[in-house]
Parts: sequence; structure tokens; C-alpha cells
Amino acid sequence: MTLKADIRACTHCQTKGILPEARPIFQWPSNPRIGIFGQAPGNLAHQEGRPFCDPSGVRLRSWLGVSEAEFYESNVISIIPMAFCFPGYDGTGKTGKGGDRPPPKECADLWRAQIMKKLLPKLDLALLIGQYAQNWHMPDQRKKTLTARVEGWRDYIADRKDGEPIYLPMPHPSWRNNGWLKKNLWFEKDLLPWLQQQVQSHF
Repeated sequence: MTLKADIRACTHCQTKGILPEARPIFQWPSNPRIGIFGQAPGNLAHQEGRPFCDPSGVRLRSWLGVSEAEFYESNVISIIPMAFCFPGYDGTGKTGKGGDRPPPKECADLWRAQIMKKLLPKLDLALLIGQYAQNWHMPDQRKKTLTARVEGWRDYIADRKDGEPIYLPMPHPSWRNNGWLKKNLWFEKDLLPWLQQQVQSHF
């Protein structure tokens, strides 16, 4: 089996009782140039079998300046979360659901190094959405706050190494970060225009 087929067939975390149901969800086209590295699929993605098919995905596509068709069908964008399956809810909310549980580290331990060995040399840009992806891909930034990480975006462009993509830490496009976005207007004013220009250069 190929690596992609192996991942799609993986039931490790369900078998171990780490999550309720294994349904690996990712997007890995044949010639990607942009990588989106997030946390784990949400419940809607789990139900539909498609990453970012929720309000967070709508906001993310607006940040990138791409249509839904470009996002899913262009052969340009890969979507490889830190964990491939919906991890379930943490049970802290009034409904008993709460928020999504963190991505189980077992998934990254099993698959991530293999995937990145194949994928990273093809990419020009790697968007690191949320702390789990940022900590794995940029461990030297681990002790910084989200704001400090994202504010350093110009440095990451300048420090890009040959054979590697530009690593760009990003806040998660969830409504939970609305407060952060209101406090950090430079994100939409300065960073997003540059990001959209980079993304559009691949279409």
C-alpha cells in the first residue's frame, strides 16, 4: 500500500480507545505547493469526510483569498492536520460536548515524519494553524505566545532555508479567536495581503 492508503486505513487510535471513531481526513494532491497544517478535523469535517467544511473553513478561505473550488480542487493545497481523525469533545460544555479535545499525539508519532519527508520539499508555503502544528514544525518558537509567533512572520520569510517552505504561524480561524483578531488588526492589514498575494501566485 502507498503511504496515503495506509493513512486512510489507519484505525490505531480507535483500537486503542483514544478516540471514538477513526475516519482519517486529509487532502494530499499530487503536486501541492501550499501546505495547511492544523490540529484535527472537527465534527462537521468528520461527518462530511472533508477538511474545513465548516465556518472556520469559510474564514480560512477568505484569509487565503481562494474560492471553495480552488481550495479543494486546484491540486495546489494540501491539508495535513496533526491528527487525522476527529478526537471527540472534551465534555465540559452545558450540552456535555464542550470543545474539541486536543489532537492525540499518537497520530503525529505514527505518521508525521514520514509525510513531511515526502511533502515538504514540494511546498513553497506552510501555514501552521494553532499551537500543536506550530510546536511540532517550529519547536524553537514553543515558548512564545501566539501573538509573538505570528508577529514574526517577516523574519520567517527572510530566514527561509533552501529546500524548505516559508513557515507561517497562524491563529486558528475559529470564532474563538475573534477577540484576538480584534486586538491584532495588523494581522488582516499587513499579513493577509502578503499571504493572499503568495497564494494567488500559484493559481
